[in-house]
Amino acid sequence: MLTLSQIKEDPEFVVRRLAVKGFDGKEIIKDILEADTLRRKYQAETEADSSRLKKLASSIGKLMKEGKKDEAESVKAEVAAIKERQKELQQKQDESTEKMTRLLLTVPNLPNAGVPEGKSEADNVVEKTGGDIPDLGPDALPHWDLAKKYNLIDFELGVKVTGAGFPFYIGKGARLQRALIQFFLDEAWKAGYIEVEPPFVVNEASGYGTGQLPDKEGQMYHVTLDNLYLIPTAEVPVTNIYRDVILDGDSLPRKNCAYSPCWRREAGSYGKDVRGLNRLHQFDKVEIVRIEKPENSYAALEEMKDHVQGLLEKLGLPWHILRLCGGDLSFTSAITFDFEVFSAAQKRWLEVSSVSNFETYQSNRLKCRYRDDDKKIKLCHTLNGSALALPRIVAALLENNQTPEGIKIPECLQKYCGFSIID
Repeated sequence: MLTLSQIKEDPEFVVRRLAVKGFDGKEIIKDILEADTLRRKYQAETEADSSRLKKLASSIGKLMKEGKKDEAESVKAEVAAIKERQKELQQKQDESTEKMTRLLLTVPNLPNAGVPEGKSEADNVVEKTGGDIPDLGPDALPHWDLAKKYNLIDFELGVKVTGAGFPFYIGKGARLQRALIQFFLDEAWKAGYIEVEPPFVVNEASGYGTGQLPDKEGQMYHVTLDNLYLIPTAEVPVTNIYRDVILDGDSLPRKNCAYSPCWRREAGSYGKDVRGLNRLHQFDKVEIVRIEKPENSYAALEEMKDHVQGLLEKLGLPWHILRLCGGDLSFTSAITFDFEVFSAAQKRWLEVSSVSNFETYQSNRLKCRYRDDDKKIKLCHTLNGSALALPRIVAALLENNQTPEGIKIPECLQKYCGFSIID
C-alpha cells in the first residue's frame, strides 16, 4: 500500500497520479489524512496525560508523608480519572489507525512516470517486436483441434472430472508441459535465480502482503474451512518469504524462481478468448521474483524483460512487448510490460508474461525492509514476472509449428521431452 508519508508529502500529486489509473482518489485521500490527524491528536493527548500522571503519582507519596491525606486522596481520584480517560483515548486512537489502514488498503499503487495514459488495453503501447510470423496457409488448425488430433490435451475429460478450464494433458502433451517447466527453471537458474518450491495455498496475511486481498474481483479460490487461498501465482508465496524481514543491504538483490500450478476463477470470462488453452482456471507457470534496493530496481526490471525475451527467442515464437497504459495497469503495479506471442492459426496475439515493478507498494504491506550502509532501515522494491506461463505458450507452439508431417518441437526443448516431433 502507499506509505502515509507519500500521501502527506503531496496529496494533490497522489490524486493526479491515481487518475492515470482511472481511480478517483480525491475523497479517500482526504479521509485518510483526516483519520491520521485524529490518530495523532489522540496520541498527543495520551502522551500529555501520561506526563501529567507521572507528576501526580510522585506527589501522592509526598502528600501522605506531610499528613495531607485528603489532598492525597483527591490526587488519587484525579489519577484514576486520567487513567480511565486514557483508555478511551487509546480506543479512539486504535479506531482511527484501523480506519486509516483500511482506507489505505483500498488505494492502488501510483503509476510510474513512464506509464502512458489510456483507459484500456487498446491504449497499450507496443515497445518492441521480434520473431517471424509463420504463414501456415488456409488449412492450419487451432491448438484445440491439434490437441484432439494428436491426443495431447483432453478438455472434455477435464469438464467431466472437475469442470471447464481444468484440462487433462496426455502423453506427449504432458511431457511437453514438463519439458517447458524444466526449461524455464533451468534458464532462470542460469540467470542467477535461486529456485524455491513454495506451498500452493497461502494464508490471509500472505494474500494481503502482495495485494491479492482484499479480492476486489473475486478471482481467488478460497478454502473457507481453513481460511486459506489457492495461489493465483507463485509470486504470492515467494514474495511473502520476505514478509516482516529486515534484510542486510549487502545481501540484495534477492532473486528467486519457482514453479507452481496457479488457480484463477476468471469470473466473467466468456467467448472466443476462453476457448482451448486461451483462458484456464488452473495452469502451470514459472515465476521470477526480485527484491531490490530502490535505486537498482529499474535496471533489474530491464534485466527481467531481457530474460523473458530470451526465452521466447529460444522457443522461436514471434513476440512483442507492450508497455501497459494506466487504465490497464494492475492494482498493485507501478509499471508493467506484457509479452505476447502470435498464435498463427488463431491469428491473434496471446499474453504469456507480465513483468512488473511494484516499487514500495508491496514491501510496505509486507514490511519487507533492508538496512542500508547508513544503518537506516528502508523499504525494498519488489518485482516479479512470468517466465513463463504455459497454456498460451503451448497453444502458440502447437499452432505455429504444425506441418504436414506433424508438430515440430523447438530444439531447446527436445532434450527435455525426448522427441523432436509430435506425429
